[in-house]
Amino acid sequence: MQFETAIQALCDAGVEFIVVGGLSAAFHGSATLTYDLDICYSRELSNLRKLSIALAPFSPRPREFPTGLPFLWDETTLRNGSIFTLRTSIGEVDLLAEVAGVGSFNDVKAHSISVEAFSRQVLTLDLPSLIKAKRAAGRPSVPT
Repeated sequence: MQFETAIQALCDAGVEFIVVGGLSAAFHGSATLTYDLDICYSRELSNLRKLSIALAPFSPRPREFPTGLPFLWDETTLRNGSIFTLRTSIGEVDLLAEVAGVGSFNDVKAHSISVEAFSRQVLTLDLPSLIKAKRAAGRPSVPT
């Protein structure tokens, strides 16, 4: 996963998102490797437009879609779903409208902190909320 490319593209497009999952754990000092980018995103229409534009250059497609099946990546697609597990040219990206154990985008944002990553300011879950989310998803927790 090309985390730097993905984070910079999202930030530079002005997308409202919060890093959750393995990369968030890494921001908190975990040495566990992660191979995808998990983000919680705002479902405001203007944000869906920004998100679709930011990821478009990386040819996003649902991971489980057959190769020949047509897929249109745009804000309407994002408006019609809330969870997307995508394969892109820069790696796998999971888009979540909600985070188990924490809640909606606004709940996640209320439990996030700002960190500097890849030459950008990025929101990520605070450690107690990340642990809650990992437990709710049945995943191993990050070190406390």
